[in-house]
Amino acid sequence: MDGDEVSEYLDVYSETQGVLPEKLEDYGERYREQGYLGREQLYEIAYESSTRSAHHVQDNPEERCRQVTANVLAVDDDFSKIALISALKGFKAPTASCVTAALDPERHAVVDTRVWASLERYGYLEGRKESFDADDYCTMIEPIREIAEESGYRVVDVGYALFAHDYDVREGTLH
Repeated sequence: MDGDEVSEYLDVYSETQGVLPEKLEDYGERYREQGYLGREQLYEIAYESSTRSAHHVQDNPEERCRQVTANVLAVDDDFSKIALISALKGFKAPTASCVTAALDPERHAVVDTRVWASLERYGYLEGRKESFDADDYCTMIEPIREIAEESGYRVVDVGYALFAHDYDVREGTLH
């Protein structure tokens, strides 16, 4: 995926049912200001990503939400960030990626089945995936960062473009 394709698919992204970039940026701003996210803020992010499983976030104690998200700020490792967030109820790697992308859009992207499929179509990955863990996030984020560096776009924007690419070219159902 080159810069022209990133630009093209960022335009297509507004037609998708994907996470709203403006909302994610607002959550990231609050996250950086506060130094943590509370349960209600995490619920709102999870709801943006997966309305079906977001209610599980409410089962987390408030203090645990604040502590885990504060700890995410203290680690540099991508695997550790996703693993920490995924330890909270209602967060698997794709939803956890919304939190990391909100926190640092220059280094992280929102990932899911569509992003994996686009990376596979472009030859960065092999095989289909329908569920993800922290290791899979690390597998996806490296080529996304490579595309970002080559195209001059932020990592988060490349993720949105890859999502929109799959939305645009996929024939048949998602699963």
